[in-house]
Amino acid sequence: MIILPRSFYSQDTVTVAKSLLGKRIVRKIDKQEISGIISETEAYGYKDDPASHAFRKITERNKAMFGEVGKAYVYFTYGMHYCFNVVAKNSKFDAGAVLIRAIVPEKGIEIMQKNRETDNIKNLVNGPAKLTQALSIDKEHYGVDLTNDSELFITDGIKIQEKIIASPRVGIKVATEKLWNFKISI
Repeated sequence: MIILPRSFYSQDTVTVAKSLLGKRIVRKIDKQEISGIISETEAYGYKDDPASHAFRKITERNKAMFGEVGKAYVYFTYGMHYCFNVVAKNSKFDAGAVLIRAIVPEKGIEIMQKNRETDNIKNLVNGPAKLTQALSIDKEHYGVDLTNDSELFITDGIKIQEKIIASPRVGIKVATEKLWNFKISI
């Protein structure tokens, strides 16, 4: 496994969102490793993107989006769920992040099931809140450098064979013309 370098995230946010498909998220908890292949992402962050947390200004919540690429941007939503993003942008933009919406579980499935309190593998990590719960990602991971071998990082993965499906982002009411939700079937 080769951990993705910072340069990987220093590209256009949409390009990174597509390129993350098929890559592997690795989460180390104590001495155990859990992982999955990224199967769905969404791009956010441009100044002309009203769906982005970075649309208006820098806040305590979104400041990671304006920071160094390759770091985790974790936020709390609906008063009950965390969402995991990767800061990604090229030098033309002040902010950008890719939401990791879903993975295909690989290693440590039993731990994920315990964390989610479910035996249903089909619905184990097929949404951003399910993913963070299964991988035990929370506010403590805000700003974690994903380009190092630490408790959370992203590596190379599998070569994707199928076509990437692009569609409007899930659960937003603005900028629906932007087809920045990307998924593959694995």
